[in-house]
Amino acid sequence: MMELISNPNAWLALLTLTFLEIILGIDNIVFLSIVSGKLEEKDQPRARRIGLLLAMAFRIILLFGITWVLSLQETLFSIDIGFFEAHITGQSLIIFGGGLFLLYKSVSEIHHKMEGEEESTSGKGASNLTKAIVQIALLNIVFSFDSILTAIGMISMKTPAEGGFGSEGAILIMILAVVISIIIMMIFAGPVSKFVNEHPTIQILGLSFLILIGVMLLAEGSHLAHFKFGNDTEVGTIPKGYLYFSIFFSLFVEFLNIKMRKNNKPVVLKNNRIIDKELEDRDVTD
Repeated sequence: MMELISNPNAWLALLTLTFLEIILGIDNIVFLSIVSGKLEEKDQPRARRIGLLLAMAFRIILLFGITWVLSLQETLFSIDIGFFEAHITGQSLIIFGGGLFLLYKSVSEIHHKMEGEEESTSGKGASNLTKAIVQIALLNIVFSFDSILTAIGMISMKTPAEGGFGSEGAILIMILAVVISIIIMMIFAGPVSKFVNEHPTIQILGLSFLILIGVMLLAEGSHLAHFKFGNDTEVGTIPKGYLYFSIFFSLFVEFLNIKMRKNNKPVVLKNNRIIDKELEDRDVTD
């Protein structure tokens, strides 16, 4: 412990991994915001807290079972039908299944919003809360696997003599990064959820991001399963950097659009007073 505290490389690794965990947790917050937004207002903070605590619990459990996580890389069964070859592993099944679930959930949510088929939550608070928590838990398992696999790849488990942090030191750094990132996400989850649910365009944009992340998980699961087509053409992964850059760029453009709409809001003159166009329309309707 003292060696880690006095090691500047350990602090740098902790900061880097914490920042990465927050970035990887954006999709989790978006999903939480959309799922909790369908609940009654009094249940929304509880759903967000439970969702993020589940995320933290799953990650820590997986870190303590790191040997089991790594064992999931072993091939369970193989498929070879000439033009298609695959070697299915436990990791590939979990990540591929999570990608399918995320695609299904995102597309169905977009369909409901476009068709105006939002579910009513009146009189079904406990049932809807349980349903939301189950959905959050299922997706957290997938996000946790993806997050932990990334963390394992970043933090060296070599002995200090070999330039690493040792297995215990590496696990401690990863656990601290997970706990700090979840605490930060808990602080900002409420305002983010409020903003997302108040702006329909942000909701659609968030769901579109989840479709992108679902496709990325499908590609990653296919890569882990060594999918090959034709002349040994193997499926590759989609670099996360490209994906998250496109997400942040799209959000930046949408924030500019929101700001422009606010600044250019039409006004009318009524009784020598300047009022919002929205209020004028309301008066005319009434």
